[in-house]
Amino acid sequence: MEAKCEIVYYYHSGFTAAMNDTLLVFDYWEGNGTLPEDKRLTLNRLNRYKHIFVFTSHAHPDHMDPIVYTWQCDTPIIYVTSFDMDIGVRGRRMAPGDEMLLKEGVRVKAFGSTDTGVSFLVDLYGVKVFHAGDLNLWHWREESSLREIEAAEKAFDEAIAPIAKENVDIAMFPVDPRQGQMFDAGANLFILRVKPKVFIPMHWQNRPEVAVEFARRASSKQTAVFALLKPRERIVVAFEDEVMTIEVFNQKEAPLVREEPKEEPKETEPAVAYFTAEDPFLESDLPVNMEKEKGETL
Repeated sequence: MEAKCEIVYYYHSGFTAAMNDTLLVFDYWEGNGTLPEDKRLTLNRLNRYKHIFVFTSHAHPDHMDPIVYTWQCDTPIIYVTSFDMDIGVRGRRMAPGDEMLLKEGVRVKAFGSTDTGVSFLVDLYGVKVFHAGDLNLWHWREESSLREIEAAEKAFDEAIAPIAKENVDIAMFPVDPRQGQMFDAGANLFILRVKPKVFIPMHWQNRPEVAVEFARRASSKQTAVFALLKPRERIVVAFEDEVMTIEVFNQKEAPLVREEPKEEPKETEPAVAYFTAEDPFLESDLPVNMEKEKGETL
């Protein structure tokens, strides 16, 4: 039986994941008006779904937009927030290790973060969707001391260890160029340890070229990396038996990270990539090269 999950990018770390009659909203933020009105998450869009769950990983203003509490939908919205959110913020609070059944077929687990708050893994009718929040290997190679870097690496390793035990299908994870050299170390390690089938970089600080370059470098037969660059760009991931099919939409000006089709697809036709779990090379891919090429700059 085929299962289809649609992932839509909005801005910064804001995404939705939709399947059947259910919509998940992760860390939605309109960027203090930066997100164009015609690209925002509207009531018309929300009212297409019978079940809506809004997740807020932590209280940083670029992950928690108060607009989400003004949505008056046809059906009540269930809010899920981090355990350390302000007590005045509505939502079912979750701490690392907590697990909650939201409705039949939809279950969420909270994992740790290396910043404030939590990260979320939602089992959406059998498709496991992970949103990292601000979980990352936060270090600044040019500024941090060796002891600080070692502490950051240890904290990150401890945070992703339990996530690596899960079968993650789709992951959204930070790739933040403000960190300088090896800014993508956390993302690379996450891919190597957790092995998500699909990885979408986020939190790239209005530097789309960073997301594109990361997707080019990090994509492998094990993990398909897609850079969604513009508000409302989306992918649809379909799972059927041992085959995963990915359709990429609204990519007229955004380069695809895989060159499967020989001809440029028309705007009205999705680009399709196929991946199979029986690929003999899945366990033999070489690690991602985490060192920058000589002379390369961001």
